[in-house]
Amino acid sequence: MRRPHHSPETASGDDRPTAESAFADLVALMDRLRSPGGCRWDGEQTHESLVRYLIEEAYEVVEAIEAPGGVDRALLLEELGDVLLQVVFHARVAEEAEDGFSIVDVIEALNSKMVRRHPHVFEDRATTDGPQAGASGDDGLEALTRRWDEIKKAEKPDRKDPFDGIPPALPALALGEKTLNKAAKAGLPLPTDTTPVPSAAPASPVEPVQGHRAEEPGERSAREVSPESVVPGSADEAEQRMGQDLLRMVARARGLGVDPERALRRAVRGYVAQHRGNA
Repeated sequence: MRRPHHSPETASGDDRPTAESAFADLVALMDRLRSPGGCRWDGEQTHESLVRYLIEEAYEVVEAIEAPGGVDRALLLEELGDVLLQVVFHARVAEEAEDGFSIVDVIEALNSKMVRRHPHVFEDRATTDGPQAGASGDDGLEALTRRWDEIKKAEKPDRKDPFDGIPPALPALALGEKTLNKAAKAGLPLPTDTTPVPSAAPASPVEPVQGHRAEEPGERSAREVSPESVVPGSADEAEQRMGQDLLRMVARARGLGVDPERALRRAVRGYVAQHRGNA
């Protein structure tokens, strides 16, 4: 399906195009690239072939944000555009399938989800049934995070186990953090400094982890806090300490001839195997 090219519309009193017209131009551009007479390389790409580029562009956004001198806004502008291109690219590929979807479907689904998961903001548009009822804009971040989790759980009733829905292809540290975060929310015991985490395939039964490690100064209980509910920038000192600890662990792994990413993935798999179905 060919879309007509949209002439740029301008915002009132400004010579810059509106967000709507600029986005329509991007969609039309991608349509031209994928259509007969367009770019052969773009036309031959698939969801699978594009995965590597989506991952690369996401990491380049991180590079722009974590630049040595602070956020590199010029680079960030460019890299966010590259990520947006990947979204439009995948939607265009999907639209060509018999049972596919379009970028409009992607946006409408996203808008509906964001309204549904923010009843404290969109009370007039969100349903009042289930966990969304009683939402208040005055709730703290922890309460809002819990409500988000409740709404998400209601949306995905097929996820019965706390570890369901964790992308297995996450980098090892992110995988470990996500796994332990979900475990804490489910009330499962977390690994401590003095008790072993089982391997993915232990030679003998491993006793469940008991107790909790001593908390760092200013640290809250794992069951009372989620990383996404912490105010950005409020844990800088702890972040620096943790970074140094992790770096020392990487150095230790290097000295032992151990791949730390592989070792952590193995530990996470063992933790999940030990606790899956226990919540």
